[in-house]
Amino acid sequence: MDQELNMRFMEIAMKHVQEGRAFLNEKGIELDMHDLQPALEMLMSVMNEAYNMGYDDAKKE
Repeated sequence: MDQELNMRFMEIAMKHVQEGRAFLNEKGIELDMHDLQPALEMLMSVMNEAYNMGYDDAKKE
């Protein structure tokens, strides 16, 4: 994965972490940043795959 793109995805993810933590806390699930790391990595993979899918679609047009 491109390092610059990875950093941009991380910035987006971090912008929404508090919202995600609040949602989980409302459900009675408490997570610290160490626990959130695997979820953030999965989110980064999803964002990268979606980006590549959009990029490939744009190349076709």
